[in-house]
Amino acid sequence: MAPKISDFVEDAGAPGIIASIGAVLLAPVIIPVVAGIGKPIAKSIIKGGIVAYEKSRGAFAELGETWEDIVAEAKAELAESKETPAFEAANSPADNATEG
Repeated sequence: MAPKISDFVEDAGAPGIIASIGAVLLAPVIIPVVAGIGKPIAKSIIKGGIVAYEKSRGAFAELGETWEDIVAEAKAELAESKETPAFEAANSPADNATEG
């Protein structure tokens, strides 16, 4: 058996009936107000997300450049150590002073 409207009315009581009538009457007023408040909030959240994305993108680009610089310096040091013979690298100014 399908529920009847009178069952809902009896369960809700007078406060429930008054609240539902008020909601039906105020809905055309409340919905635009909520939408008017919600839209600027949503826009500000979206703008904040875009700004955070742009800043993080710049930070990651700088991090990538720094990493590339470090790798280039390491490669240069490796190339430098390959060009210098081992006996010259072991020869220090202190060694030259004792020989002379």
